[in-house]
Amino acid sequence: MFTSVIIPAAGFGERMGAPVSKQFLSLRGKPIIIHTLERFQQCSEITEIVIAAQRSAFQQIEFLVREFHLTKVRPIVEGGKRRQHSVANALSFVDARAELVAVHDAVRPFIHRKILLTAIEKAAEYSASVVAVRAKDTLKIGDENSFIESTLNRSSVWIAQTPQVFKKEILVRAYEHAKNNSIEATDDASLVEQIGIQPVLVEGSYDNIKITTPDDLEFAEVLAHRFEG
Repeated sequence: MFTSVIIPAAGFGERMGAPVSKQFLSLRGKPIIIHTLERFQQCSEITEIVIAAQRSAFQQIEFLVREFHLTKVRPIVEGGKRRQHSVANALSFVDARAELVAVHDAVRPFIHRKILLTAIEKAAEYSASVVAVRAKDTLKIGDENSFIESTLNRSSVWIAQTPQVFKKEILVRAYEHAKNNSIEATDDASLVEQIGIQPVLVEGSYDNIKITTPDDLEFAEVLAHRFEG
């Protein structure tokens, strides 16, 4: 099955407080984004990788793609101001033969192959899948004055991660619906839910962190040693 992966990598990562975009920060001797891309390069079930980035980063990414022999990466696509815009731009460049499209964060380099394969299988079967982990902490809903309004039932709460995998025609339809109705969301599954599709949850790993702060990067060094060991 022809499966494409979209990597939105146009963000600057203000929370990291670094002079370069977070996806280019070094992790065990190579940029974070390379660790991420290699997970998909090494997976035979992935056919192509489409990266959406700031135009100013095209040359840097193209150099890295050649240096690390990432043969599945197609020409870089220009990203937008928001993640959603970047995915929408990339989606229009996905190969016409693609049956499934996965979307994965550029700074989430610790996706396990087994979890990725399960997400692909479930999306093929149920049209959409989302890698997620069960909430470990008690979750509260607060009001505008920071007083607790309610406590969620932790047993039914999941924390969404990526990849999120969809049949291509469904993701395209979801993005068209979002554009036509001025809908914005923080993940792709939310847009798919808006058109009446219920993604299936795939149990992920707590190692599959998104590196957004200096603390995350410090923890990622530990995870990288364990992941590659």
